[in-house]
Amino acid sequence: MSALPRSYNPFAEEEEEEAAAWPARAGGEAGGAERQRSLQQEVLRRSAATADSTARSLSLLYESERIGVAASEELVRQGEALKRTEQMVDKMEQDLKTSQRHINSIKSVWGGLVNYFKAKPPESKPEQNGTPEYYANSRLKEAMMSSKEQESKYQESHPNLRKLDNSDNDFSKADLVSSAQRDSYPKNQHLRAYHQKIDNNLDEMSSGLSRLKNLALGLQTEIDEQDDMLDRLTKKVETLDINIKSTDKKVRQL
Repeated sequence: MSALPRSYNPFAEEEEEEAAAWPARAGGEAGGAERQRSLQQEVLRRSAATADSTARSLSLLYESERIGVAASEELVRQGEALKRTEQMVDKMEQDLKTSQRHINSIKSVWGGLVNYFKAKPPESKPEQNGTPEYYANSRLKEAMMSSKEQESKYQESHPNLRKLDNSDNDFSKADLVSSAQRDSYPKNQHLRAYHQKIDNNLDEMSSGLSRLKNLALGLQTEIDEQDDMLDRLTKKVETLDINIKSTDKKVRQL
């Protein structure tokens, strides 16, 4: 049996094992910190992408609203044209009745006496400055006024119309929320700003969809009213056509 050396340390092997394991533990901690930083960067990247996506959706919403307002204005102009046409048809009908009275006067003395004692039809009042009195339905007018107030927001959100500034990257506005809202957001300043921007965009999108709904309902109401006007105008034109043919026949018999 061999004797142990005098300088033998029974804890030397444990110290050597701990010394060998230390680089591995240090490397593991460094790897964990790197993974954490990578995850944080990924979260920030996804938050920024979400904020940009909601901003683009909001810009499209503003553009749809602007197109809806333009369509509403064109529909109102169409209603004014229909009103002018209806008034012209009414005037033609009135003139045609006057012509028929004159024809009856020419055909016989009896017809002239009848027309003399017959009450004259009321004459239509001329339009002031040639502008018909036509008004869109109240629902459409209110929706148009509400949407027109967002025109400035559309210009600010449109990439070709908005002014060059750094407002999208300004995180100093993060202090403009209440303490309760601030507690619900992440502690990271950049991540908190992204979350606030996403929430603001979603709130504005909700309001915009509500305005678009009111605009669509107003358009539908206006279209229904103009359909009724077209039906009424069609009947008047058919009646006028019959009366014109009848008057022409009487003129040929003179």
